[in-house]
Amino acid sequence: MNVIDESGILAISTRLQRLAEQLRKDGVLIYKANNIEFEPKWFPVIYTLHFKPVLSVVEIAAEIGYTHPSTISLLKELEKEKLIRSKKDKADERKRLITLTTKGQELIERMKPVWEIIKAAAVEITDTQNNLMKAIAEAEEKLKQQSFLERALRLKAEM
Repeated sequence: MNVIDESGILAISTRLQRLAEQLRKDGVLIYKANNIEFEPKWFPVIYTLHFKPVLSVVEIAAEIGYTHPSTISLLKELEKEKLIRSKKDKADERKRLITLTTKGQELIERMKPVWEIIKAAAVEITDTQNNLMKAIAEAEEKLKQQSFLERALRLKAEM
């Protein structure tokens, strides 16, 4: 066991980042093993547009829980790859509406069976009770109620 592993909850951010990096790295390899050129970081946008075919940039950011600048960066990459297209909203020209291209829709059809494999592998990792996902959802909900910083400042004041 290394120092980070031994530090317990103090290193939660580091441990979650390490886990996310491993899943992302292996995700690329899973897609490649299935002859699909796809970056896992594109997943939230592609998956969201699969279910909600026309969204504004702001709506996509809200759906995936990313900041506006991070979302724009992802959208630029996806547009460069010709997986999405954007057009001005006729009702509000300041808004850009994002949709999947034919290439993007075809990619989703090829990825659907791979998503089933990824889901099955993730279930094995997180166990049948889905404890990891429950814990993540609980932590996210608590952070909505009071941020990590706010909690730390409150606890400091109480000491």
